[in-house]
Amino acid sequence: MGSAVSDRPAPAEEPVQAWQYDRSRAPVAVKVLVAGGFGVGKTTFVSSVSEIAPLRTEAVMTEASVPTDDLSATPEKNTTTVAMDFGRVTLDDDLVLYVYGTPGQERFWFMWDDLVRGAVGGIVLADTRRLRDSFPALDYFESCGLPYAVAVNHFEGTRAYEPDDVREALTVPPHVPVVIMDARRRTTVVETLLTLVSHALDSTPA
Repeated sequence: MGSAVSDRPAPAEEPVQAWQYDRSRAPVAVKVLVAGGFGVGKTTFVSSVSEIAPLRTEAVMTEASVPTDDLSATPEKNTTTVAMDFGRVTLDDDLVLYVYGTPGQERFWFMWDDLVRGAVGGIVLADTRRLRDSFPALDYFESCGLPYAVAVNHFEGTRAYEPDDVREALTVPPHVPVVIMDARRRTTVVETLLTLVSHALDSTPA
């Protein structure tokens, strides 16, 4: 004789609520670095694109930094990044970028070794008024084998250059993307990040 319990219909599965976390649909998280010389616009780059309040580790510059920090191209700059900038941007339903900006001054370069861990690629942000400041970041990414792209942050009132001119001046290999952008404009920052991610995927062995 069947029990009363066994004769009852099985309870219907509860529908998944919108707030419940579905691991099968979790987006891929990708870490990228933004490096370059002092005052080239890394903090602005991260702040322009981040969909969350960006983390900044800026300190007010004092007279003690005068012998080491060249302010000739950025005379109004009065703060500097001493550790990193951090922001997050969702590029697609299944792709989230965590963007880390590195400190530009040589005395803080020791932070780069920690920040580069787990990154799929890097962006070398360049200012055509002082391209020589880009070489440390270029050399660093080359030495650690990290795919990278060069992004020229075009400042108002400065001469506009073609990507091929910048490539030649920095002796950037032909396979490395070089783009002209404005770190204040989110659209151009997103385009730069997409260029880097595409390049990083193409550079990864199958």
